[in-house]
Amino acid sequence: MDISELYQIYQAHPVITTDSRDCPEGSIFLALKGASFDGNKFADMALEKGCAYVIVDEKEYAKGDERYILVEDCLTTFKELAREHRRHFEIPVVGITGTNGKTTTKELVSAVLGEKFNVMFTQGNFNNDVGVPKTLFCLSPENEIAVVEMGASHPGDIRKLVEYVEPTCGMITNVGRAHLQGFGSFEGVKKTKGELYDYLAASDALVFINADNEHLMQMAEQRNINRLITYGKDGNCDVWGEVISCAPFLKFRWRTESFDWHEVQTHLIGSYNIDNMLAAITIGLHFDVKPQQIDHALENYIPSNNRSQLEETAHNKLVVDAYNANPSSMAAAIENFRVMDVPHKMAILGQMGELGEVSHEEHQKVVDQLQAAGLENVWLVGDEFKDIPCSYRKFQNVEEVKEALKANQPHDHYILIKGSNSVKLFQLPELL
Repeated sequence: MDISELYQIYQAHPVITTDSRDCPEGSIFLALKGASFDGNKFADMALEKGCAYVIVDEKEYAKGDERYILVEDCLTTFKELAREHRRHFEIPVVGITGTNGKTTTKELVSAVLGEKFNVMFTQGNFNNDVGVPKTLFCLSPENEIAVVEMGASHPGDIRKLVEYVEPTCGMITNVGRAHLQGFGSFEGVKKTKGELYDYLAASDALVFINADNEHLMQMAEQRNINRLITYGKDGNCDVWGEVISCAPFLKFRWRTESFDWHEVQTHLIGSYNIDNMLAAITIGLHFDVKPQQIDHALENYIPSNNRSQLEETAHNKLVVDAYNANPSSMAAAIENFRVMDVPHKMAILGQMGELGEVSHEEHQKVVDQLQAAGLENVWLVGDEFKDIPCSYRKFQNVEEVKEALKANQPHDHYILIKGSNSVKLFQLPELL
């Protein structure tokens, strides 16, 4: 059965589930595999629970019943079916990738575009080879524009994703030293993220670009990308802006040649977020969202995904950025915390994952930056900090931190919480 025939079945049963615990009546169950599970084993159960069809990729689980559809590879079928669905919508599709800030930027862009359009956008961080197809299946006739986030941890990841997303325009937020164990080097990061530029260049599509970022500008020049709309922090860009304050929330202003200064008070922590804000403004203006609508969207966006958010507890105020961490995002978070005009600072920092042979070097840089910033009340979590000499308190894991907090809970502090998701520092706010 080819994809067009399979799509006809999908049109008659337009709900795909990959979880046998969630089988809506009349849906299609697609048997994905993982390191510790095989969806093929649950095909019979899915039918019993109400699915109209099951898609499997192992013959022993295809019972001969027409409700069992045998394919060569379920994940490939999932992605090809999602691409077929995407091709039924002739709407702008904004593709977003980058080392840092892509999820926040996606949220801001979607909020801005949502002032004018019915927007379909990536939920949470569904940005991998399973999450992206799930996102594409969310497209409906009501949608007027789509914003799709794409992540990568290995060479070729973005190239594969854009083949299914088929973005009509896009942007790379930045490139940094992350997932080096998978990419091999910083050049590997640039090459993989640049696969979005490769696709957009081949289709002569529009690229939104941070003109302050030398790496991105070089990557665009290497690919002879001519259709650029720039943003940055000087007047040589199509959209430019500057930070007014961070006390603790970012307050900034922006303008263009056509529009005078607009001042925006945000609910985001971090001066580095001005780049994400300017990206959203630039894309909004391109799609004719009015400046007042853009300001309204940015001023009312409140983060809720453990990224650049301020949480106030009964005892402290927390700067929570505990979803992920890599050298560039860690450096930005520490620098922003250094310049924040607030009293009684404390930092709880978790180790950074997937850095391979440069891991010790990069964690040493974190300690060096903390010392240069004059931050004294610092707790470091994870084995990667174990052999780095410093006077800071060290913990093997988050459970040890929890025990320490029971014995010595801080009060009236501003506390930065930053680390890779695997360190599980997101468990700490309720204890602080």
